Amino acid sequence: MVSGKLIKLLVYEILEFAAFSVPTLVVAEQFAFAYQKTKNSNEKTFYWLVVSISIAYVALVALLVWVPVKVLLHKKHHLRSKIKQWRPPLMMCMIFTILPCFGFSIAVTEVQKGGSNSSTSALPETLPDLPVSLVMASLIIVDIIEKLRKYPLKGRSIKKEEPQIHSTSLQQVKTVTEQVKTSEGNNTVSETNIFPVPRPRSFGQNGQPVSSVADESPFDSGILRAMSQKDKRAEIFLTSFIIWSDTIEMLRVSGHRDVFRSGWLYPVYIFSYISLLRIIFIPQFSLLSSLGVFLQDFPFIFVRVSLIAALGTITPVLGLLKNILVTLSYFYFNYLTKLRVFTTHEISSF
Repeated sequence: MVSGKLIKLLVYEILEFAAFSVPTLVVAEQFAFAYQKTKNSNEKTFYWLVVSISIAYVALVALLVWVPVKVLLHKKHHLRSKIKQWRPPLMMCMIFTILPCFGFSIAVTEVQKGGSNSSTSALPETLPDLPVSLVMASLIIVDIIEKLRKYPLKGRSIKKEEPQIHSTSLQQVKTVTEQVKTSEGNNTVSETNIFPVPRPRSFGQNGQPVSSVADESPFDSGILRAMSQKDKRAEIFLTSFIIWSDTIEMLRVSGHRDVFRSGWLYPVYIFSYISLLRIIFIPQFSLLSSLGVFLQDFPFIFVRVSLIAALGTITPVLGLLKNILVTLSYFYFNYLTKLRVFTTHEISSF
C-alpha cells in the first residue's frame, strides 16, 4: 500500500513541476498569438512554431536541469544537508521560468508596436493580467511547497517534537553567608539558588531548537480561544502572498497603456525581477531583511518617483510611502542609532 509520505512527495513534485513549466507555455502562446494578430493572416505557421519551440524548451530544461537536480536532492541526503542558505527549486524557477516569461511579456508589446507601423494607436488600453498573475502565482506556489515540506499536512497540531532533549541546568551556587556557615560546620542550612534553573528545551538532530507547529492560546475557552489559534502551516500561505504584494503591484503597473507603450516598461520589469531574487534564499537567512531593502524598497523609490513625475499617479502613492518608510527605518534603527549623537538611555515602556 502506498504510504502517505510518498503521496505527499508526489503531489508536491507535480505541483512544483506544473508551476515550473506552465507559465512559460502560456506566456509564449500569448506572444505567438500577438504576433499572428499583427500579421492579419490566416497562416499560422509562426504561431505553431513558437508554441512548439516553447514546448521543446520546457521539456529540454526539465530533462537536463529540473529532474536531475530533484533526483540528487532526494537521493543524496548529505548534499541536501549542505544547502542551508538557499533553495535550488526557487533558483531554477527564477532562471528558467521567470526570466523567459518576462522576456516574452516585453516581446508582446514590442510586436504590437511594430505591427501598428510605429504607431501606438493600435495598442490595447491595458495588457492582460493573466501573465503577471500566473507567473507570480507559480513562484509563490513553489515557495509555499518548499516551506511546507518539513510540516505534516494531517493532524490538528503538533505541540512539540523531541527527538533529543538536552536539559540545560545551572550549577547551584551558594551565597557568601551560606559558605561561611558551612565552613563553620553548620550543615543544616539549606542551599539557595541565586539563578533559577531554566526549563528544558527541545533540540533537533542538527542542534537547533525545534519549534512547535501550533501556538498555545492565551484564552481558556470560548470563541476567543478558537479565534486566537495560530498554526504555522496556515501562516505560511498568508505571509507568502503578502510579502510579494509590492512586486505584484509594480508588475501590474506595467500593464498600463502609458507604461507599456513607452520605454518605462523595461525598468519596471528589470527592477521587479531583481526584487524577486530574494525568494531564492531561505526565510531564516540572516541577510534577508537587508536584501529586502536593497533589492526592492530602495530601487522601487526611484522607479515610483520617476513614474509619478513622468506619467502621473499610475502607481499608488501608498506604495511609494511604504518603500520610503521601510528604507528610512532600516537605515535609522540599524545604523544611525549606533552613532553617539543618537545614543540615549531611553527606557522602553510596555
